[in-house]
Amino acid sequence: MSADFSTENPLPVSFADVEAAAKRLQGKAFKTPVLTSETVNKRTNSQVFFKCENFQRTGSFKFRGACNALMQLSEAEKQRGVLTFSSGNHAQAIALAGQLLGIPATVVMPADAPKVKQEATRGYGAEIILYDRTQVAREDLTAKIGAERHLTIIPPYDHPWVIAGQGTVALELIAEVGELDLLLVCCGGGGLLSGCAIATKTLSPQCKVIGVEPEQADDAARSFRTKTLQTVTNPDTIADGARTPSLGKLTFPLVLHYVDDMATVSEDAIRQTMLFMWERMKIVVEPTGVLAAAALFDGVVKAQNARIGVIVSGGNVDFNHLPNTKESLDAAINL
Repeated sequence: MSADFSTENPLPVSFADVEAAAKRLQGKAFKTPVLTSETVNKRTNSQVFFKCENFQRTGSFKFRGACNALMQLSEAEKQRGVLTFSSGNHAQAIALAGQLLGIPATVVMPADAPKVKQEATRGYGAEIILYDRTQVAREDLTAKIGAERHLTIIPPYDHPWVIAGQGTVALELIAEVGELDLLLVCCGGGGLLSGCAIATKTLSPQCKVIGVEPEQADDAARSFRTKTLQTVTNPDTIADGARTPSLGKLTFPLVLHYVDDMATVSEDAIRQTMLFMWERMKIVVEPTGVLAAAALFDGVVKAQNARIGVIVSGGNVDFNHLPNTKESLDAAINL
């Protein structure tokens, strides 16, 4: 499916918004580590910097955007509470940000969302409303509940305060390691990608920014190439954070303006990269979290003698659904 889309309106988020978010998040979001790997550097003939948002609060970059958004609500909105929809990482982020700021949080989650993410969201104090994603459109259900309960809806990616918060990931990375030649960022709804692209094109103008999504959920890549918003319905990918139906009304024009290219990776590449990062880099990363690295490891994106930034977006793994086949493990070890 596709829909006409105009990009003539002013862009909804600026670098000044990202800078303001960074100041707002000081003392609330973690400054996550940047890791390197000699094995990866030798294999790619480049210097690769992994910005590890799997070490962020709630285990993903999502806390940045959620906290930045909730901090800017009016007192009346804070008292009434917030509502969101999410497969897990944004859910946890909204729940924890709400807990820290004293704001009640309700989350609409698919019934098949990873149990580890459901349990963590409840653990942070949020109310969860489960739904069948094969039968119900989450946006419609969320709008209905929000109207009934008079709650402020903070969507997982298509919100200017959320996008600005996510952009602080790249801002931190470049501040620590300096200018880059290439930045690889995973893409679901485009909040992280567009926010990071805004920061990168300001701080390192010559850097090429590439978004990465699963082949099974390639709506953003198709949207980028056709300049028309494309959609996908319940894509069958292990990367549950990239099962979003499309880029958003805000993220799409930002991606078109700031991002240089889009790439897609196979399910095998996702599994192998995840296992490689566990086995060789000793960090726990979830399937969506390795999308950017998979594009580099699998040769989908090639660079030589380059300074490459790779955003590792999260580490919330459901250990009941591990990619534990011998073939995947052998391939990962041989990367």
